[in-house]
Amino acid sequence: MKIVVFALLILAPSLFAQTKTLRAGAAAVDITPTEFPMNMPGGFSANAANKAHDPFHARALVLDDGTTTLAMVVVDVLGAGPDVLDEAKAIAAAKTGMSADKMLISSTHTHSGPSVNTRSEVAARYYKRFVEGIAESIIQAHAALRPASVGAAAHPLPDEVFNRRWYLKPGKMPLNPFGRMDKVKMNPGTSPDVIDHPAGPTDPDITIISVQDAKRKPIALYANYSLHYVGGAPKGEMSADYFGEFARVMPSRVRGDENFVAMMSNGTSGDINNIPFGVTRPPRESFEQIRIVAQKAADTAWFAQQKIEKHRGDVTLGMLQREITLKYRRPSEQDVAEARAVLAVKDKEAIEKMPRLAKNYAGSVVAAADRQEETITVQIQAIRIGDIAVCGIPFETFVEIGLDLKKRSPFPQTMVVGLANGRHGYLPTFEQHKLGGYETWLGTNKVQEDTSVILTDNLLEMMAELKKAE
Repeated sequence: MKIVVFALLILAPSLFAQTKTLRAGAAAVDITPTEFPMNMPGGFSANAANKAHDPFHARALVLDDGTTTLAMVVVDVLGAGPDVLDEAKAIAAAKTGMSADKMLISSTHTHSGPSVNTRSEVAARYYKRFVEGIAESIIQAHAALRPASVGAAAHPLPDEVFNRRWYLKPGKMPLNPFGRMDKVKMNPGTSPDVIDHPAGPTDPDITIISVQDAKRKPIALYANYSLHYVGGAPKGEMSADYFGEFARVMPSRVRGDENFVAMMSNGTSGDINNIPFGVTRPPRESFEQIRIVAQKAADTAWFAQQKIEKHRGDVTLGMLQREITLKYRRPSEQDVAEARAVLAVKDKEAIEKMPRLAKNYAGSVVAAADRQEETITVQIQAIRIGDIAVCGIPFETFVEIGLDLKKRSPFPQTMVVGLANGRHGYLPTFEQHKLGGYETWLGTNKVQEDTSVILTDNLLEMMAELKKAE
């Protein structure tokens, strides 16, 4: 008996060391612009704002299992490049001791958000506020780490997501900016005399990661929905769109206090928006549709949370990051010659007869031809939180890619976050490239046409590696 007891005493420390005890912290830092006018970069024409309609935030969730510490951050902005986000990661890493490659920072893609360029004094000052705000959200969340448990689930909200790429009825397809005919059109309008059927599916699910403390008090809720953005903010005013309104509404659904942080990440929404094609929606006042979608999303997130049978604190964390080198797309000699001819036209009447956006995309073609670099290196990430997987892709990713990753994932619950750690344009599938349309045009899409296959294969490998590690 003494020998058995002695053996157990020897083994006990190692047994306890293997027990995972999750800690979590969350924080939201206000990064609302305070100086105006400021340019909003969504769209092809200048769009200046004179005020902010609602606040902007960087929202962070930090998780620690005693071996791995990772951060998941959602920022209210159209999209930030990897250089900007790496700057914020470096600040946070220096203050917390975390590793920068264990941080996922994604943009919401609000089209009424501030620019993060530095081409003016106002923009340069906001850039500093933006970077420091992201870092501070991670620092504060890390400082708030405490014993926690986590769970995940999904619930559908199909009536607010619509595939925006459509086949049109015969004779209704306009010329694209290159003077050619696509097979599908983005945002074709709602007339039944024009539109025929959508060119792809939607992902109806809102997937959530719910985090509670030791007393089952909510710490954070990280949500994901494949909806591009809603729009309809008051003219000349910045808005965090439905992502920000969801974060404001969600505490009332879960009875979270002032320290509770809700965040909505943009999923695989590159070909998805909130326009009900083929249906006439009644007029809305400014911001009303944003409110409607946010409230329905908060309700759906609550329903998802009710599906979680048990929040667990004994979960294994893991996070992998890969650098993937991709080839830039190159125009043909004919493409370049045609583009230069378009750019050379100065006559106003002749310009008006050109296809819409002809000069914009002629400029993109020439820029692509003149680009010195042959390749670009992008960053992808995979996270494990127990039986939950999170994939991060730095593109406006088509919904088919997210659906495929969820279907083939080795984890029972998977979410795919778009615009993660960078913004490199649209990411259509190889099949959608054949159909043409806005998201596939050279300039809108910049990388080789099989990129979706390359990134999917890598993410599946990364998730399989995380699944094997206990």
